[in-house]
Amino acid sequence: MSYRTLTCEKEDGVAVVKLFDLDDAPLQMVQRSDELFDLCDEIASDEEIRVVLLAGAGEKVFSILNNNGLSTNPYSFAEPISRLDRPIIAAIKGDAIGQGLELALTCDLRIAAESCRFGLPQIKTGFIPWDGGTQRLSRIVGIGKAMEMILTGEMIDAREALRIGLINRVVSAGELMIAAMGMAREMASRGPIALRYAKEAIYKGMDMTLEQGLRLETDLYLLLHTTKDRTEGITGFREKRTPRFEGR
Repeated sequence: MSYRTLTCEKEDGVAVVKLFDLDDAPLQMVQRSDELFDLCDEIASDEEIRVVLLAGAGEKVFSILNNNGLSTNPYSFAEPISRLDRPIIAAIKGDAIGQGLELALTCDLRIAAESCRFGLPQIKTGFIPWDGGTQRLSRIVGIGKAMEMILTGEMIDAREALRIGLINRVVSAGELMIAAMGMAREMASRGPIALRYAKEAIYKGMDMTLEQGLRLETDLYLLLHTTKDRTEGITGFREKRTPRFEGR
């Protein structure tokens, strides 16, 4: 399927999704939301894709201030991404602001250029984050820092974002895609079922008691013992070679 607001290419088990800079026009934003839903459906049905790398073709992809004009049926960028069971890495080259940051928060790991700034400034115009920002930010950085960022609407730089755990790594702009692809390729070389189960255990466990989360972890661990990948992992270790996982 061809898209107008993004591109997607597969490389070494990684789906590299690049979003084009838009001008915040409502029709373009709705089209991007629709295309993200379609793309994520495609990725979900493609067993060759083990990791997703979300990046920008320009520097303003994660800087979206549009508030949907108070629409009663707002478009979402975060929802389609949040449905994916594959690990998702965001490569952030420019500022991540407003709904753009909410999109980045949906990803599992975030790598950013050292010049980036981050913020949810909706409160300054009488709005609040609505595409997951009030829920995901606190789960990532803690309620205290999330309250500060959302209630003041102030920006933070990349070093502060790294310190509070909002992003996982800071690199120069020139090294951003190299670092992100390196991480994505390394993850894609791991067992794809194990990657999905680990992500499931972490996210679902956050809404469970410790006892329930431990039970979920054990169940998923035991399920892995029924896969061919588990046998291949053991064989590769014994033969001192890299396992060739097939996702079965």
